[in-house]
Amino acid sequence: MKKIILTILVAAVYVCTLTGQDSLEPNEFGLQQAVEYAMQHNKDLKNSRQELIKSERSIWEAISQGLPQADILVDYLTYFNYELEFSFGAPAGVSFTDDQINQALTTTLSQPQYSMLTPQDLNIHFAGSYMDAQLQSMLPASTILMSDQLTAKMQVSQMIFSGQYILGIQTARLGKIISQQALENSEVSTKEAVINAYYLVLISESSLDFVEQNLANLKKIFNQTNKMVDAGMAEKIDADQFQVTVNQLENTKRMMERNLELNYNMLRFTLGLPAQAELKLTDNLDNLFTEMEAINLLMKDFNVENNITYQILNSQAEINKKLWGMEKWNYGPSLIGFYNYNFKILTTGFDMTPNHMLGFSLTMPVFSSGLRNARVDQARIDYEISARNTEILGDQLELQNRQLKYNLQSSLENHTTQKENVKVAREVLENYQRKYEQGMASSLDVTQSNSNYLDAQSSYLNAMFEVMSARIQLEKLMNNLSTL
Repeated sequence: MKKIILTILVAAVYVCTLTGQDSLEPNEFGLQQAVEYAMQHNKDLKNSRQELIKSERSIWEAISQGLPQADILVDYLTYFNYELEFSFGAPAGVSFTDDQINQALTTTLSQPQYSMLTPQDLNIHFAGSYMDAQLQSMLPASTILMSDQLTAKMQVSQMIFSGQYILGIQTARLGKIISQQALENSEVSTKEAVINAYYLVLISESSLDFVEQNLANLKKIFNQTNKMVDAGMAEKIDADQFQVTVNQLENTKRMMERNLELNYNMLRFTLGLPAQAELKLTDNLDNLFTEMEAINLLMKDFNVENNITYQILNSQAEINKKLWGMEKWNYGPSLIGFYNYNFKILTTGFDMTPNHMLGFSLTMPVFSSGLRNARVDQARIDYEISARNTEILGDQLELQNRQLKYNLQSSLENHTTQKENVKVAREVLENYQRKYEQGMASSLDVTQSNSNYLDAQSSYLNAMFEVMSARIQLEKLMNNLSTL
């Protein structure tokens, strides 16, 4: 009975496994769908989007520095019952006799300003009198017990004026613009990588299909040759010649299969798919090549200000200009207001700290031994260099536009030539095959024409990829990259 139950469980697991495998549908992508998927799942793009969010928060960080700031501080102090001693100059152990006290009263009353006072008045208004100061100096030292202290303080501050603060906000906003441009640049680069990888997979598949067809055709001739050798109608050297060619093609096929898998892995990585994900491409290479109409790009005008790299460098120059202005404001004043409130929870017997305090802090730069001037000069030079670099990049992009259009024109012409070469090479191969079957051509002629046909087909596919690559680079330069 246990064996029956175990058999049922194993069968159930096997069926579930097969069902799960059948339900794994491959990820099917046309070129447009592949680009859209990468825009959402590419890991580098996710990082760029978070950098943009980070730059947005940096703007608020700059703004908040000029808004009210409030802090609560709680302080606890213990003096370990320390006794604070006050001494007014008398030696330790001093005491006063009645005669000394009466003499002090008489001396005080003899002063002209106190002539209208009675001894009773003097006792009432004793503090602050002339004799009071004398008596105070003769008093023995007194002590105050310093008990534990617990206070809570709330401090509120507000920036009132600062030129650097205003320019700092403007600089932070420019930083956000650069982050947006960097994200756009990452999107364009990702789109370029996806399109190139997609084209490369299609090219590899076409090359592999062509080799497989050629190999099947060559094997057919090889088998026919073996039969002719057995019948005494052909020499064994002919069969050996075909065997060598077949072996070479089989090795080429295995190499191209590995290369195709490598290209698929590169496309998976660019799309943001796991390495083990199934992937199926639905667009056709010839259709994509026809629809992209690369020749139309040769007629488009180029505006350097549309190039994303130029925009980023120009924004960086603007930031350097703002930083130059911030250094200039080091010569200007800044004013800050503040208010403190102290809430005394535990306090000592000797506390001179007020509960409320309001104040202003005005900073006026006076002299820095040339430090501020040196920083201003450095910031100015940084701005001038960045502005000049922007101009240099503009000139380079203009030259690059001409070069890429030249490359596109050359690749289109080469594609036309290679397409014609494939047609001619195929006709030559078919002609030699017919002649070989009729005994009018040797096996060497067939294998040589087959090799020429393979080279022509490979050159044609390479020319097609060069046209696609040149078109992608030119559209990226124009910041107008599309899938077709």
